[in-house]
Amino acid sequence: MGIDDKAKAAAKDAEGKVQEAAGKVTDNKEAQVKGKGKQAEASATNAKEDMKDSAKKAID
Repeated sequence: MGIDDKAKAAAKDAEGKVQEAAGKVTDNKEAQVKGKGKQAEASATNAKEDMKDSAKKAID
């Protein structure tokens, strides 16, 4: 997994956590859902890149 991809996924996860927390504070369900969605997207990106890394290591 490239460092750039890791940084982007970490930023997306952090953004999602902040958005979800802000939604909880303001009782904004839409913001909470969007924040959780961003966190899920970051997790999916990490999983995809981890699988690519595993496949590359298996080939090498």
